[in-house]
Amino acid sequence: METAAHRIVLPSGGRQADRMHIIRAPFTRQAMGELAYALVGLPLALIGFALTLVALVAGTALSVTFIGLPLLALGVMAARASGAIDRGLANALLGTRLRPPPRFEPRAGFFGWLGDALRDGPGWRAVLYRVIRLPLAVFTAAVAVFVWGYAVALVTLPVWAALFTEGLPVFDLPAEVAFDGWAVVRWLIGVALLLAAPWLVRGPLVLDRLLMTALLTSPPLADRVRDLERTRASAVEDSAARLRRIERDLHDGAQAQLVALAMKLGIAKESIDSGDTETLRALVTSAHTTAKDALVELRDLARGIHPPALDSGLAPALTTLTARSALPVDLTVDIGDRPSPAIESIAYFCAAELLTNAAKHSGATRAEVSVHAGDDGLRLLVRDNGSGGAAIGAGTGLAGLAERVRTVDGRLAIASPVGGPTEIRVDLPRTSA
Repeated sequence: METAAHRIVLPSGGRQADRMHIIRAPFTRQAMGELAYALVGLPLALIGFALTLVALVAGTALSVTFIGLPLLALGVMAARASGAIDRGLANALLGTRLRPPPRFEPRAGFFGWLGDALRDGPGWRAVLYRVIRLPLAVFTAAVAVFVWGYAVALVTLPVWAALFTEGLPVFDLPAEVAFDGWAVVRWLIGVALLLAAPWLVRGPLVLDRLLMTALLTSPPLADRVRDLERTRASAVEDSAARLRRIERDLHDGAQAQLVALAMKLGIAKESIDSGDTETLRALVTSAHTTAKDALVELRDLARGIHPPALDSGLAPALTTLTARSALPVDLTVDIGDRPSPAIESIAYFCAAELLTNAAKHSGATRAEVSVHAGDDGLRLLVRDNGSGGAAIGAGTGLAGLAERVRTVDGRLAIASPVGGPTEIRVDLPRTSA
């Protein structure tokens, strides 16, 4: 009885890709960046350590005098500043995304600055990093110079032998190169070192990254607390600004209309006794008109607080909004279940403000509005074919929108190259809790 032979053939693409990755590793941008960081980091570590050490030692020794504590504070601030340079270098050459700690914001006056500097937690963590960083930088630079230097020297030994008749300096390699078995062995060792160089240098750099993350950055929880404090302050300021606007609109609009109405009714009351029906009719007609104007003012004010169209949901509200827009607008809405009222209100006012900006500032002739539901919430996209160049802080109200979106942990992103088109994305959660 014959049985069919089955073979399971494993794909070789993954193994081939791994081999190519190892071969290309010494010539990648990452490897060159890590080598540059290892070499540049050593003098920076020496300078930072020296400045911090001098200030701290001098400050401690002179602490009984009036200049001791200021010197200590300067040492802490110097460590903070050098830590910022280290973070910038790591982000530029290692591809990290290290976020800075909270800004140092001292109290007013010299003694306020002095006390806050001496109690600055991120500053003292930077001092600790300066102490650990120097020996680590020396070790990393030594590994980089030895491994990369020896690897390149061995691989290119025949060239160096032709240039240096008495042997290669530093690495003590022979000048006379015989193309025998030993020459091949040396060359293979050089190739192996060259392939291993990025990984050998990366080892101490991993430790350096961990130290920077622990000592020179802000913990994620602290970032979250700071964001919440900022958004809470923005929400309070936004609420206060809204209340001031409502008060101003009531004072200048509806209140003025109602005062005029009361005056006209008072005059009409006096006209009843005089029997002047023509004057009475004119006053009543004018009072009726004033009352209707006051109702319009109040209705517009209420619409600015909460548009009545939102009572039926976001989709009908946006349909009404785009129909009244000064631009032709293509609307697409697919949000499934209704989000919370606060989220609907923010999405509506964002769309209204962005369409107004497109009509007033961009010179657009057409716009698109789309709202879609995702796993994490809602995404509002507003596009126009205008001249572009939109940016936060350009007088288009985008800064206020960004702050309003941030109060519910949302995000506003702008893509608006000069010449257009403009696309503004607003990501919102489904609930404001």
